[in-house]
Amino acid sequence: MKLDDFNNIDIKNAGSLPMPVKLVLLGFICVILIGLGYWFLWSPQIDEFDQAEAKEQELRQLFLIKKGQAVKIDAYKQQMIDIEKTFGALLKQLPDKSQMDGLLTDINQAGLGRGLEFELFKPGQETTADFYAEMPIQIKIKGSYHDVGAFATDISKLSRIVTLNDMAISPLNKDTKDSPLILEAVAKTYRYLDSSELAAKKASEVKEVKK
Repeated sequence: MKLDDFNNIDIKNAGSLPMPVKLVLLGFICVILIGLGYWFLWSPQIDEFDQAEAKEQELRQLFLIKKGQAVKIDAYKQQMIDIEKTFGALLKQLPDKSQMDGLLTDINQAGLGRGLEFELFKPGQETTADFYAEMPIQIKIKGSYHDVGAFATDISKLSRIVTLNDMAISPLNKDTKDSPLILEAVAKTYRYLDSSELAAKKASEVKEVKK
């Protein structure tokens, strides 16, 4: 097979071409057909396959996330139950409006029971939060170091929540070794709001938003 055989190719008389030339032409045509097939048929299918594979990986990852969430849902439910129980227990420690006078009496009796002398016991103005009201009580008591400490312990053991804040302790007489102590503090008590108070609070908040 010579180079002239390719220069003198007559397509109309392809049947009379030498066999080597026919084989080369056939191979060339096959290469062209394969290239066209790849470009027009296989390439789009390969792209679709790659996209489908990427989508499969995305769905697989989403499945693993959802599966993990499903496994944890029982733990979340148990946590919510525990939180509700804790909240309920704390709520029971808050008196309602009708029980506040009794709580103030309990605080006063806690001091008198320790032999302390109240020089000031002044309930202040209530302030409201989400579902409860807070009442500050200014107190000033006089007594021994032991009795003042025991009073603070007794307050922490009351069935209702009472906290002592802004405490200041000083001797009644600085020149006397065993001088009684003066305790000044703000005792804070809490009560839960009843349904009518909650409704009024919500209505007030809505009214403020509309302004």
